[in-house]
Amino acid sequence: MTNIRTDSVDFFLGATTPAGFKGYFEPLRHEPGMQLYLIKSGPGCGKSTLMKHIAQAAEQKGERIEKIHCASDPDSLDGVIFPETRQAILDATAPHTMEPDAPGADEVVVSLYHTIDAGKLSLHREEVKALFARNASLRSRAARYIASAGSLLLDSRRAEACCANFEKVRRYAKRLCTRLLPRLPDTARPGEELRLLSAITPKGPVFYHGTVQALADRYIVFRDDYGAISRLLLELIRAEALARGYQIITCPCAMHPEDQIDHLFIPSLRLAFLTDNPWHPVHISGVQAVRCTRFLDREHMAGFRARLRFNERAATELLDQAVALMAQAKSCHDELETYYRAAVDFAEVEKVTEETTKAML
Repeated sequence: MTNIRTDSVDFFLGATTPAGFKGYFEPLRHEPGMQLYLIKSGPGCGKSTLMKHIAQAAEQKGERIEKIHCASDPDSLDGVIFPETRQAILDATAPHTMEPDAPGADEVVVSLYHTIDAGKLSLHREEVKALFARNASLRSRAARYIASAGSLLLDSRRAEACCANFEKVRRYAKRLCTRLLPRLPDTARPGEELRLLSAITPKGPVFYHGTVQALADRYIVFRDDYGAISRLLLELIRAEALARGYQIITCPCAMHPEDQIDHLFIPSLRLAFLTDNPWHPVHISGVQAVRCTRFLDREHMAGFRARLRFNERAATELLDQAVALMAQAKSCHDELETYYRAAVDFAEVEKVTEETTKAML
């Protein structure tokens, strides 16, 4: 696990999950008032560099931003979000392809295709096609390992659920929300943004620990190795926060994004609810975790001990294999980029970068 600590707010908007690639690019489109700038180009043609330039220019002006990292290469950007001006610029190419619904109104297409000299690329047509195919094959194999690991972790969650006192969990969540979430006036407009705080990457599992401290001063940390208890706690807290009128940031679990929340932020209260487990340990000094074993029948749980240990060991090995394959896919992608870089007019890319920066800032 890599804990990334920065002064900025960092997220993922997509990742390889047991169900394949899961992205939250489309929900971003539907956030109230959001205008998107969609970048179209090939690999290595300056998309991430363009976004880093705009992000740096915004930070120099003192604007608040969210950096959206690429799960296939966390050092590259998939997007930058500007919460105050309700704008975002995104890499709109595969695997998170986006097309404009209302070109020029809600979305502006920033095309870099015209910067590519197709004649130069055509000289290496077979090599480029082979690298695209190999990259896709490696990513597909990695996804199968992640799917297998996800099945084991789901089995562990179900085992824990067999031992849980969910009525006790509900009572605890109700008391917690009553204490921490004062009801807002009826005029308050609740809302939800979806972000990923962690992902499986070529560097291994990456967790943006710095984002936690950038968005919150108060923390409720649920220590839950298997996820059954924290899953219900976060679902109940999410529902209550929305019912009480809050704007929230919900962070689905990267391994089970369809049905499990790992973290939840309430920015107006500078409050975070976090899940602490072996895949994304939360280390914040002075904060004592709520141990979810308090909601379990420990004698019953002891009967699952061998099953849980096997699942954890096997899932770790499967994810290690997935990470190795993702690293190979990244190397393949890096090689692919060399062909494109040799065919790109970067002076023209710089011109588009300056024009886009001026338009957005």
